[in-house]
Amino acid sequence: MGQFNSSKKKKKFAYVPPSKQKKGSGGLIWLTIAFAFIAVVIILGINNSSKDSKTLYEFNYSELPRLGDEKAPVKLVEFGDYTCGACRAFSVQVKPDLVKDFIEPGKVALYFANYAFIGPGSKTAAIAAESVYLQNPDAFWPYNDAIYANQGDEQTLWATPERMVQIAKDAKLDIDFDKLASDIDAKVGEDKIDDQKKLAEQTLNIPGTPTLFVNGQQIEFKSYGDIKAAIESKLQ
Repeated sequence: MGQFNSSKKKKKFAYVPPSKQKKGSGGLIWLTIAFAFIAVVIILGINNSSKDSKTLYEFNYSELPRLGDEKAPVKLVEFGDYTCGACRAFSVQVKPDLVKDFIEPGKVALYFANYAFIGPGSKTAAIAAESVYLQNPDAFWPYNDAIYANQGDEQTLWATPERMVQIAKDAKLDIDFDKLASDIDAKVGEDKIDDQKKLAEQTLNIPGTPTLFVNGQQIEFKSYGDIKAAIESKLQ
């Protein structure tokens, strides 16, 4: 699970679904059992962490939106949810540095995969972004930025079809807006988005968003420095 602490505010940098969040138990007996269980989990976790850190996953990069040179030596895949506040923080705080330090110099190509799991608006936003990508791949990343810049409260259903079209219009994307509205209504690309969600949950066991893979290897991070170090280790 990725975490990010900015220099000004220390905060958790990953959304974790409630079903995967740890909950406390009452009573001294249960507390004792819990401590014993946690100790075992920590020991096992160390071993599993060592094993997982070496696991490489082969993505079908040609099917994912790309920012940067496809021949870049490092491929960075972000699994994100457009309604996730931590993903917005990644887009606003981290991506500009990635672009400046690695993507523009041709060292890294950034790819985006959907893990649309938070709520109904998650899939609506993902479908809208997929429609934009299918119409004009060059318009995808400006739309990706625009969605996060206009992100609403996570507890409200802000990513409605009408809102997603308006965001595209406000961003002045070079696409057919009527087709975008029609695609959202027809749920164009839903199968692909569902497949990516299954990949995230069942194969990759992604705990939350954003989650990053560097050349197929999942990384843990608390700061941009951690991401930078992971990238630079692949460039050596």
